[in-house]
Formats: sequence, C-alpha cells, structure tokens
Amino acid sequence: MPIEFSNLTYRFIHPTLSTMASTKEYADFILEQLSELDEIASRRMMGEYIIYFRGKIIGGIYDNRFLVKPTKSAREKMPDTSFELPYEGAKEMLLVDNVDNRDFLKELFLAMYDELPAPKM
Repeated sequence: MPIEFSNLTYRFIHPTLSTMASTKEYADFILEQLSELDEIASRRMMGEYIIYFRGKIIGGIYDNRFLVKPTKSAREKMPDTSFELPYEGAKEMLLVDNVDNRDFLKELFLAMYDELPAPKM
C-alpha cells in the first residue's frame, strides 16, 4: 500500500515477507509530525528508530511503519488499527496509520503517556 509524504512515495513491505531498514526520510517525517510535543526524542537502533516521549518509550519506526505500544488509550483512539510485529520475536504493537494528522498524534501521545512504564534506570 503506497503512502505519500513530503513528495516521496514509499511502499511498506510486510515484515514476514521481507524486511528493510527504515529510511531517515520517513523517520524525519514522523519526528516533524511530532514536533509540537515537548520532549520527543529518537534513537537509531539496528536500522530502526525508537521513539521516546518525556523519557518513556512510546513506540518506534520499523520497516517504515510507525508503531506504538498497545496501551488502553491507544486501542481506544485507534479501534480499527492492526496489531503488527515490529520485528520477528517482538511483542505486537499498534500501527499508526493516521500519521498526517498532527493533532491526532499529539492527542494519542498525551493519552498514552500515563499508561507507559517508567524508564528503566
């Protein structure tokens, strides 16, 4: 399924069929969409990106898919979304397919924050 952003088109490839590292362009796009939130950070790890909100892991970018932890709030805000594996052997996460809507992303992150575990020290 093609998705357009910033005048570029990428095709998502299902991870069980083929895997590819996420592109810097897609990661930059997602981070720009989240730029209205304070304390957003990312860390590149093995070709993918972990997304932090106020120090807590909230999700990541895997194979050019934006996935978040399946908290109660996330499931309520995205009742029709699919559960997907970020990589083989990982726990399922929720696919965020409304990445063009900054207001939705902000509301999603704010709703999820209190349900996320504290950062490990």
